[in-house]
Amino acid sequence: IDRMDEEEIRAAAETGAILTVEEHNVTGGLGSAVAEVLLDLPRIRFRKHGVPDKFVEVGPPAALYAHYRLDAEGVAGVAGELLDLREDA
Repeated sequence: IDRMDEEEIRAAAETGAILTVEEHNVTGGLGSAVAEVLLDLPRIRFRKHGVPDKFVEVGPPAALYAHYRLDAEGVAGVAGELLDLREDA
């Protein structure tokens, strides 16, 4: 893919919330690119989720996915947290 489909991101923003999930460092990744598109739109709930920008743990992949909340249960939890944000936050 040469470039992102900005129209699809704008359409997704109409839902009122966007969560990007990356199985690597969140700095400069998909979430950052989506955030650039969202800057020109009315404010919505948005969160980049992935591996934090710090020294990371080492271990078996399944354990790391669980540790960084990148497994199905973790991503569902992060999405739930995003949707539970208060309007005045």
